[in-house]
Amino acid sequence: MRYTYKTKGVCASEISFDMENDGTVRNVAFRGGCNGNLKAIGSLIEGWNYKDIIARTEGNTCGFKPTSCADQLSKALRVAADKEGIE
Repeated sequence: MRYTYKTKGVCASEISFDMENDGTVRNVAFRGGCNGNLKAIGSLIEGWNYKDIIARTEGNTCGFKPTSCADQLSKALRVAADKEGIE
């Protein structure tokens, strides 16, 4: 299923991605933010399980901000997994 998450506190305004029933994440796209870096994140995590992505991105910060686009991705994945009832 396709999800879109409105970010908070970062340059990217939203993150969209597909999450399969088994928790596999595909087609991650960020709107706004550091275009090259965010394309790279999407490419690097293509086909990963959401738990593995969260383990690597949760808590990352950007400069003086308490969050980052990667951290916001972890939040988006948690919301999607909860909605789908994926463990």
